Amino acid sequence: RPGTMTEHLPKQSPAGKSKRALAADGRMYFSYAQIHETVSKAVPAIQAFRPDVILAIGGGGYIPARMLRTEVRVPILAISLELYDDATKTANAQVIRRQWFDETGTGAKVPGGRVLIVDEVDDTRTTLQYAVEELRKDHAPAAIATFVVHNKDKPKKGVLPPDVTMIVGEEIPGWWACYPWDAAAYGHTVREHEALAKQCALEHDDKRPEAGAEAEHPAIFGGHVSSVAAMQYALIGFAPMAHIM
Repeated sequence: RPGTMTEHLPKQSPAGKSKRALAADGRMYFSYAQIHETVSKAVPAIQAFRPDVILAIGGGGYIPARMLRTEVRVPILAISLELYDDATKTANAQVIRRQWFDETGTGAKVPGGRVLIVDEVDDTRTTLQYAVEELRKDHAPAAIATFVVHNKDKPKKGVLPPDVTMIVGEEIPGWWACYPWDAAAYGHTVREHEALAKQCALEHDDKRPEAGAEAEHPAIFGGHVSSVAAMQYALIGFAPMAHIM
């Protein structure tokens, strides 16, 4: 069920299914509303962890963390970790620590406290592993949980300790995920991005296939289609869920 947790569950336990498709450019888009709904569904699992403070990983974790704060009502600390180089569009050899926090003000809640690390997506798990290791090395919290809006269904390079609670909003395919705060990076206005996200989620204003949709999305609605197009518009069922690694 959405928003539930099972102690020390080593594998994911899907709670329901949602349909997702690729846009024509081969990417998967998510809207602000879709992200907000996914975050809200995870709130019961996050409240069960009882965090004292949220540690938001920038830049992708900042907005989901702010969405969470309204419902969970705990303060936010911001850090910035860089795994991918925006200039070269390639992965760095290791995570770069761009910004951290000190143990004054809100930071004083971390030593001996319960810390929720928030990011938008778990791709390789490398960033989450780094954040957990640095947090334990420098600040000795009593308990750590991670929350990601999306977990990509793909092999991971990073590993989290078994006593770290891992909460996932939604399981998604291992495709390239595009978020609305990065709309300009993909050459779109935010409204263009939101329209693409709606298409990827197979959403329509009247909740029924739009006129001509059979021709526009033949792999979805059952028309004849080439193998390339079939791959591009293949549907994948994934679930909102929460679990502990």
